[in-house]
Amino acid sequence: MFKNEEDDDIILTHYGENPADYFGAAIPPIFMNTLHVREKFDDTYAKGCGENSNYNYGRVSNPTVEYAEKKLAALERGCKALCFASGMAAITSAILNSTKTGDHIICVMNAYGPTRQFLYDICRGRFGMSVTFVRGTDTAEIEDAVRPETKIIMLESPTSIMFEVVDLAAISQIARKHGIITMIDNTYCTPIFQKPLELGIDVSIHTASKYFGGHSDIIAGAAIGSDQKYMDRLHHHTRTLYGGILGPMEAWLMLRGLRTLRVRLEAHQAAAIQVAEYLEKHPKVSVVHYPGLASHPQRELIKRQQTGASGLMSIEIPGITEKVKAAFDNLKLFQAGPSWGGYESLRIFCGTANDEWLGCKDNLIRLHVGLEGADNLIADLENALKLL
Repeated sequence: MFKNEEDDDIILTHYGENPADYFGAAIPPIFMNTLHVREKFDDTYAKGCGENSNYNYGRVSNPTVEYAEKKLAALERGCKALCFASGMAAITSAILNSTKTGDHIICVMNAYGPTRQFLYDICRGRFGMSVTFVRGTDTAEIEDAVRPETKIIMLESPTSIMFEVVDLAAISQIARKHGIITMIDNTYCTPIFQKPLELGIDVSIHTASKYFGGHSDIIAGAAIGSDQKYMDRLHHHTRTLYGGILGPMEAWLMLRGLRTLRVRLEAHQAAAIQVAEYLEKHPKVSVVHYPGLASHPQRELIKRQQTGASGLMSIEIPGITEKVKAAFDNLKLFQAGPSWGGYESLRIFCGTANDEWLGCKDNLIRLHVGLEGADNLIADLENALKLL
């Protein structure tokens, strides 16, 4: 039907869809039913849109959810994708799908905060696992942390808050040598700007509430893997039993968001580069952490494994913390909010000076560059910075 069905733009817009299956509707419908019935006891269930998929009960599978899953699997070049009720549901399910009491997990230090909390409080505190946090930028540090009982290396690249990059291909080689599963939170780049499975990573996870949804109106998550047995176990033994499947309405909204994913990401990136370059030159900003800058200290690695950067960055501002906060509270377009990935620009205060865990020397503020226009956002920042 298409010249290249593996083209990302075709996947985002048409892949896995057949309007003839639903009365010629341009987009798949929302299947809000909780179950699928059959005429006789021994009838096989109706085939789903996924290969070898049989619909039965909504906690197991749903047609609308499967349409989104087919697109995500194709985008990541994986064998199977599963959508979850939140990004944390995807992360925790993927971790628990591969571990038991006594196992060991390695995680990058600046991973998403709730991921670290789950590993420390739940996996370590309740389930008797051990966890080692590493900076991640030195692959030798990761290999040195490997133990006989290590089951997972949990990655994020770029990392949250500080936007450091880890060498995905090198780490995947270390993991395979030791029989360890590698997972990455790929929410920042999305499969448009980074395809971890092609670099040897086993499972790519997303908080779909961010760029996949794109409009700050859904909570959703997804996990995409390269190994069929692992993904089948995650589906039938973990998601089905934990009950974490995504709802059909949210899946339909994700499908809507995916259709414009590339154009939104490119717009976020274009504005973010302008904002980052402005901030980098500003005398009241000590550091800008943004993978899209030519000055990023890991630029060569970024060029090898990423094709772009999104709208998220952080900056360090010297000075008295309360005065910095007060100045940035004068921002009008950059609203105070904890999330990112939607159309709107956001700010959040992340850390004070000399935070050893984060690795920052001055007050750290995370910014999400939205779609309000780079000139407008720069003017907003200028009005705040002149108060310092």
